[in-house]
Amino acid sequence: MKNLIFVDCEATGKSPSTGKLTEFGAVAYPSREAFHGVLVERNPSDENPKIRVATGKTFDEKEVFEKFDAWLTEMTNGGKPLFVSDNPAFDWQWINDGFWRTLGKNPFGHSARRIGDFYAGLIGDFTDAQSWKKLRRTPHDHNPVHDALGNLEAFERLLKGER
Repeated sequence: MKNLIFVDCEATGKSPSTGKLTEFGAVAYPSREAFHGVLVERNPSDENPKIRVATGKTFDEKEVFEKFDAWLTEMTNGGKPLFVSDNPAFDWQWINDGFWRTLGKNPFGHSARRIGDFYAGLIGDFTDAQSWKKLRRTPHDHNPVHDALGNLEAFERLLKGER
């Protein structure tokens, strides 16, 4: 397997038409090299560290997506990256929207892979697409790089036969 890129997005709404992408993380498999795309700076809340709050500082979206595109090219040696997520119905739409609006293309193309579906196929139970999350090592804390890394870790463990 090559060119797998594990992605997680954080946003203020449920879709690009109703919210704003604030940041995203991507981790390449198997190297674990990471990219953190920050559009709106957010820090952990003092009251609840699992909640991240915007500081008001924003970054140029086109510049962030240009850097992400260059990073993807480097990670895949110019090949086509394959988008992998725990929820591509959510995460892919933000990345697709950002790429098309800023660069006029999406290097991932028009599809993505869902870890839960891979897991359900492995265990032969189409209805169980969540139990794999127990295999994450990095805590799911809504830092998108951490969350993407945790998903990659769980995926690696699945490949080794852990269930």
